[in-house]
Amino acid sequence: MRVGVVGASGYAGAELLRLMSSHPELDVVLATGESSSGRRIGDMVPALAAVYPDMVFAPTSSVLVEQLDVVFLALPHGESQRYVPALLQSGVQVVDLGADYRLKDPQSYLHWYGQAHSSPELLGKSVYGLVERHRRELPGAQLIAAPGCYPTAASLALGPLLDHALVEPSRIVVNALSGVSGAGRATSDRLHFSRLASNAEAYGISFHRHTPEIEQEVSAQLLFTPHLVPVARGMLVSAYARSLDPNLNTEVALEVLRTTYASDPFVVVVEEPPTMKDPVGSNLCFVSVRVDQRTGWVIAMSSLDNLIKGAAGQAIQAWNVASGRDEVLGLPLSGVTP
Repeated sequence: MRVGVVGASGYAGAELLRLMSSHPELDVVLATGESSSGRRIGDMVPALAAVYPDMVFAPTSSVLVEQLDVVFLALPHGESQRYVPALLQSGVQVVDLGADYRLKDPQSYLHWYGQAHSSPELLGKSVYGLVERHRRELPGAQLIAAPGCYPTAASLALGPLLDHALVEPSRIVVNALSGVSGAGRATSDRLHFSRLASNAEAYGISFHRHTPEIEQEVSAQLLFTPHLVPVARGMLVSAYARSLDPNLNTEVALEVLRTTYASDPFVVVVEEPPTMKDPVGSNLCFVSVRVDQRTGWVIAMSSLDNLIKGAAGQAIQAWNVASGRDEVLGLPLSGVTP
């Protein structure tokens, strides 16, 4: 398959290039990076020098003229809308790692992103690329909206509990910690080493753009608060929900998770609370749960690598399923330790 990676000079785009270099059926023939156009991939991302020794970043507009089978878009919000309609019209399959086609209600984009959607007619045609919850919808999909990292971690932890009506679908609190690579490659004052080191910071309080995505996916109302912590990669979610069953205990809740993910190779159900580092370097998501019968609260927990299962790996996993290939093809099932 002839593949184009748009936004390949960013963190998620570079991770796509890395993973695709070992995928036997994805042949990267175009990698774009607007500000890096003309530079060799290996000069911009030295870690990729051996697998892309001569390829250079092309202008983003090249994606509309190159002969491609599938395009992976790793662009800031709002940018994918400039290319997706034309790509689909020309018969190219699209996997969008951005937020442009995740939400089904066009008004949500106006409310949460501050701008109207330019191709709202495509929102109903996109398939949400969280394989573990949308596996049956993905085969044959031409437009895949790869989920965000926070919604992935939160949905995989909370989803089964809400699906089985074990917890209330309101008054849910989701707290999340993320490594700084989730903020992208562009620098800002809050990402300076002197501010970030030995620090932690909540942001997007009560109005983070991933809130409607999580709510849409798990059909619940929640308060979401992300936190930036001084690590390069990783994500850890702790979600709190009220139990609907006074007899619910931890073992029963864990068994619901085990049963739900029994056939999912990338979700690992653990008894002990997962740590941020456990999945780093892999496409795995670790999930667990605790029930506090004294207070009636259920704590759902998860961890993942925000650049792999939270972005590039997830996109490739969804494409594998959509195209009828082995789900694990080209994706790491083990993390890096220590």
